[in-house]
Amino acid sequence: MAVLAVGREQFEEGVLRSEKPVLVDFSAPWCGYCRRLAPAVARLAEKYGDRLEVKIVDIDELPQLAEHYGVDTIPTLRLFAGGRASEPLVNPGSAAEIENWLRENGAL
Repeated sequence: MAVLAVGREQFEEGVLRSEKPVLVDFSAPWCGYCRRLAPAVARLAEKYGDRLEVKIVDIDELPQLAEHYGVDTIPTLRLFAGGRASEPLVNPGSAAEIENWLRENGAL
């Protein structure tokens, strides 16, 4: 499953109302670390697409959404399940760290 960009209109339906857990990557195109992390996030989307959806929110396009979810540093990952957001994972160092965090939060 591919990583999909989410706009304001799609966030409620595609994230908050999703039947599957949704990993949301709050990032920006100009962020070098976000670009380096993107392939790892994409691999997780492919690996766990049957259990997990993965979405990207561009904080430049949706600053109110980023602010609402307390995103001060990017990349910040949040897991949404049942309309609720997990504690954030900020600047993960590897795909393995993200996988461990997803397990700790009950997504895997």
